[in-house]
This record gives sequence, C-alpha cells and structure tokens, in this order.
Amino acid sequence: MSARIFVTGGTFDKEYDELQGALYFRNTHVEEMLRRGRCHVELPVEVLMMVDSLEMTEAQRDHIREACRACTEQHLVITHGTDTMVETARVLAAGQLGKTIVLTGAMIPYAFGSSDGLFNLGSALSFVQWLPPGVYIAMNGRYFAWDNVRKNRELGIFEAIHER
Repeated sequence: MSARIFVTGGTFDKEYDELQGALYFRNTHVEEMLRRGRCHVELPVEVLMMVDSLEMTEAQRDHIREACRACTEQHLVITHGTDTMVETARVLAAGQLGKTIVLTGAMIPYAFGSSDGLFNLGSALSFVQWLPPGVYIAMNGRYFAWDNVRKNRELGIFEAIHER
C-alpha cells in the first residue's frame, strides 16, 4: 500500500504558550505520534501548512487538493482542524482525485497529553487502508463520507447527518 500523511495544522499540532495564554504552532507532532503508537506502516509525513482551520483560505484548500493530486500515493491521511474539515473535504471531493483520502483531527491538542488525536490518527490510518477511493472524515472511532457528516459543537463530536 502506498500511503502519505499531509499535515495542515489544526488543534492536532497546537502548543500552549503559558506566558501569553494562547495556543500556537511550532512543529507537527505526527511523527512522534506514529512512534508512540508503534505504527509499522511506512509512510512519508509532509507538512503543507500549519494553520488554524478557521483561518484557512480557499487558496490553501486548493493547495491541499493539488498536493493530493500531485503525489503518487493512492491512500492519503490529512490532519486538519475540526472547525472547517468538512469544507476542505468538499473541495477534495470536487477534485475527483480517484484516491482514498481520510481527514482527521483532534478536539484537544496532542501536547496536552489527554488528546483524542492519537486515537483519531490511528483510526484514520486503519480506515485509509481499506476504504474504497473517496473522501472521508475519521473522528471518534468512526468514519463518515464527506457529504454525510457534521461537527456537533454541543457534544464535541462528529456525527452522520443521515444514518444510512
């Protein structure tokens, strides 16, 4: 299986600045997470950007789509902020790339130690290996088709719009 991880930022990779009382980006935690999770899947990790998804532009979404199109791998995991993950999934689906693409993220930064990010990354890596070509979101131990998912901000989870 040929797979790749693209990093785009989001809560997954945020750090906390105690002096400023603010979250910020330094480096991605994905490679550390793969080691910590004892992942034995050989795959490159490429940082495309480190942005909060609420600040992501359409040009940046287009850049993600074109990176997916240009790479030779057919199975892609994209770490992404949860607030606009569905919008990016929509752009990827419209690109009709013919690849299996799974977006995932975290509600709590990995650096906090109690993050859901490690579990979500592991789930995304599993799903990307057996789902057919298409665009999906993997959160909370489930996967969703890009056009049948929403973030439930009250419950802090992703859920299907319509049960199929």
